[in-house]
Amino acid sequence: MMKKYIAKTIIIGLLIIGFTGCSDSYFDVNTPSGTAQPEQLRMRDLLAPVIYRTMAGQYSAEQTFGNYTQYFVGQGGTASGETTAAGLWSNIYLYALPNLITLKEKAAEEGAIHYAAVADILTAINLGIATDTWDNIPYSEASMGEDGLLFPSFDNQESIYNKIFSLLDSAITALETTDTSGVEPGSEDLIYGGNTDKWLRAAYTLKARYQLHLVNKGVTSASDVLSTIANGFTSNSDDFEMSYDDKNINPLYSQEILARNTGNFHNDIASQFVSSMNGDYYPFESGVVEIDPRLPIHAKNGGDAEWKGFVSGGGGLAPDGTSGNVQFVEEGYYTSIDSPILLISYAEALFIKAEAAFLANGGTTTSVGSNTTAYTAYMDGIAASMDKFGVDGSDYMADTSINVGEGSLMLHHIMKEKYIHNFMNTETFVDFRRYDFSDSVFTGLTIREEADSEGTYAGEWFTRATYPSTELTRNATVTNANQKTPVTPVWWQQ
Repeated sequence: MMKKYIAKTIIIGLLIIGFTGCSDSYFDVNTPSGTAQPEQLRMRDLLAPVIYRTMAGQYSAEQTFGNYTQYFVGQGGTASGETTAAGLWSNIYLYALPNLITLKEKAAEEGAIHYAAVADILTAINLGIATDTWDNIPYSEASMGEDGLLFPSFDNQESIYNKIFSLLDSAITALETTDTSGVEPGSEDLIYGGNTDKWLRAAYTLKARYQLHLVNKGVTSASDVLSTIANGFTSNSDDFEMSYDDKNINPLYSQEILARNTGNFHNDIASQFVSSMNGDYYPFESGVVEIDPRLPIHAKNGGDAEWKGFVSGGGGLAPDGTSGNVQFVEEGYYTSIDSPILLISYAEALFIKAEAAFLANGGTTTSVGSNTTAYTAYMDGIAASMDKFGVDGSDYMADTSINVGEGSLMLHHIMKEKYIHNFMNTETFVDFRRYDFSDSVFTGLTIREEADSEGTYAGEWFTRATYPSTELTRNATVTNANQKTPVTPVWWQQ
């Protein structure tokens, strides 16, 4: 039932107006003309489009961030330059947030507290990726209903994070309360099909993710994260993902497989990802394992004996100076016609728990050894990842390069496994920035080479997007202490 909504959603998402009765608000100006009026729409008409746009925004952002985090390179090895993430901005500000406001208003009118909770979670997700991408963003003045401002000021990242936690806490309270309205999400819910217990666990897991973002800043603690994640996902069936079908095809399949098969521009797999899985960075010690069994789920090497990823910005070369040979595989987990887009998963929840437990036990970026909680979560996270991708990980998990033991566990072991599992997930760009792109945490990580890189800022890591040109030309408040260079750390990095 959920998949049939994808086709409708692509059409409906272009028809819905997201802001009620206001001709001079920020969201109204950013909404296409010829759209339906809010009174013409039901909550179920709004939910599928906002979910679709929320997930489309994640995909759009990863088209650059996945290059920054060296999951992939442009065809032949190119490294991306600075980005405005304009596609993400459009999905958030033209479609998702305006319609979420309308959805929340309709839920309030009907007393549908569970619908409102889902709207709050989706709002938190959109605000989260927006602020992690641009730092300061418009929200509070942009969402003031009929008093909304045409040129709203930008909220700083600290205030946006406070709002994210407030939204998630509100959603948790509502989802833990019986909804007596008689109006609940159903098959129009493209994520969980109306299962509010899963939405509740998603809210806790997302809250733990955002808390983890602020631990190194000193705003939250690792113990806070552990308390929250205890109520989070409990199995892979809780994963927050949206699938496509053969009529509405997965965009990564289109970008990587169809494009390559028709001689158009596509991406190739970067050496950082491959070398984390082929034994280069973590040599296998058992004599049984040759590669991480998840590698062929995502990539192919043309049947060659070696797996050689492309150096970021390296002109098509692998780390050994020969030509790279690894590409996206057709019919892969994320590169099939009906593949899902994944936002957050049970395996990630376990790696969140492992990292938080490691830090709560006094662990640092270079310390050795931890406690049973951290080690068990680390190993359970690998097992969940193997199960999700449908491979046998028993030999891999038994290898002593992976099964290092509680006394030898280091942060880089946890973060390597999280990096591998979160292939093509925007959260990895957050992780890289949280630890300042450290090769002590992300083994083997080096900045892009300049042989085949776009733009300026050589030798500097990109840490944010700049604002889209459309926003620079129409909203003067952008330039008032908001616009920064793309290598300026966001607030929680400072």
